[in-house]
Amino acid sequence: MAIFDELKKRGLIAQTTGEDAVKELINNGKAVFYTGFDPTADSLHVGHFLPLILMRHLQQAGNTPIALIGGGTTMVGDPSGRTDLRKVMTFEQIDVNAQKFKVQISKFIDFSDGKAHMLNNAGWLMGLNYVKFLRDIGVHFSVNRMLAAECFKSRYEQGLSFIEFNYMLMQAFDFFHLHQTLGCNMQCGGDDQWGNMLAGTELIRRKLGKDSNVMTIPLLLTSDGKKMGKTAKGALWLDAEKTSPFDFYQYFRNVLDDDAVPFLKRLTFVPLDEIDSEYANLSGQELNRAKERLALELTTLIHGEKAANEAAEAAKSLFGAGAANDNMPSHTLTADVVGDGIAVTDLLVACGLTPSKGEARRVIEQGGLVINDKKIDSLNAVFTVNDIKAGMVIRKGKKTFIRVEIIG
Repeated sequence: MAIFDELKKRGLIAQTTGEDAVKELINNGKAVFYTGFDPTADSLHVGHFLPLILMRHLQQAGNTPIALIGGGTTMVGDPSGRTDLRKVMTFEQIDVNAQKFKVQISKFIDFSDGKAHMLNNAGWLMGLNYVKFLRDIGVHFSVNRMLAAECFKSRYEQGLSFIEFNYMLMQAFDFFHLHQTLGCNMQCGGDDQWGNMLAGTELIRRKLGKDSNVMTIPLLLTSDGKKMGKTAKGALWLDAEKTSPFDFYQYFRNVLDDDAVPFLKRLTFVPLDEIDSEYANLSGQELNRAKERLALELTTLIHGEKAANEAAEAAKSLFGAGAANDNMPSHTLTADVVGDGIAVTDLLVACGLTPSKGEARRVIEQGGLVINDKKIDSLNAVFTVNDIKAGMVIRKGKKTFIRVEIIG
């Protein structure tokens, strides 16, 4: 199967500037394409999955990826999908984040022997002469057309700052620069970037008289329309220090039934014929097989085979005998914190399972707390140092597990 058709069947293509042109490029390994990653945090998150998965598919088909770290564009901030102004970050913060992004992106893309490029747009954006930039680049942009772009619409009520208004020009200039220096002929990214990406093709056409292409990816949403990767603890990060391999595994192990097979197609490299024959017709409890495969494949991709297998074993232990497992996320308390005994509401807050005692009370009143396989329904329950030393596993709801340990 040609790569374009496979990407279509996997649900990885939303829009293209010209299907025939894009198909010709990627099916014949002629695409030199870039995807941008603005380092606004110190880790990539699950929202970056689809662009990274797409890049890997295209590289495996013989195309050349450019991973562009937005060290320069992050100084401005992308207004796409925002209702407020992004926090202004220092160059030092951005650079630290950029270095971490590079390590994580390398888990998806092979950068050996010139098979791919990784660049930081700070290299050309930070040294631009602003007046010259306006004269050479800004003159090609219509303010009316920019205001009509989807990426600016959500900012109208709160007010669109001038610094954000420059973002589209900077992203377009990235495409123009990469086209001239590396022969980049296609840009890939989330469907919410369509307007910014088209601006790049227009700039290349106006400045150089050449055609270039855009291919967007559908946003990662669950079957009930919610944004993928939002958890009670915040975003689902690719950094093991921010989201443990166990929590990462559990997140995908517990996706909605309707999402199991589509996510196997979109987020993994399991062959389509295998997905269709082994998982597509499952229903009810049998869908757990698809969820377990999804969780194992993704956790292996991000954290390695050993960590993935340990997370899977820990999950099976919990849903089986319920015994504590060394691979489960843990939280350490000091004997001083526990004292002569710690109230259950204080325990949940101390372990980071709830942000407040009020929320802890709600969890208990709604029947969502289990400690060592025993449902806790009393707000007056108290636990001692010896209780914790004897072994304590707390389950909040159906998906959150933690082993509590004591020191001191």
